[in-house]
Amino acid sequence: MISYDPLWATLQKRGITIYKLINTYNISRGTIDNLKHNRSITMASLNQLMEKLEINDVTEVIYYTPDDK
Repeated sequence: MISYDPLWATLQKRGITIYKLINTYNISRGTIDNLKHNRSITMASLNQLMEKLEINDVTEVIYYTPDDK
């Protein structure tokens, strides 16, 4: 399972709110909603997010945990 918890921690450290994501960084509300609910986003959206926030390490955005089988 992919978790975006590291993204929220990164944003908090940088003082970036959801309002800023939408209005300053032009991240779509749909993408933010998917992130909030740990739903999938496209690689293009991930790339855009990392580029606009100047994040070089994907571990600042996502965390992977294998699903229990």
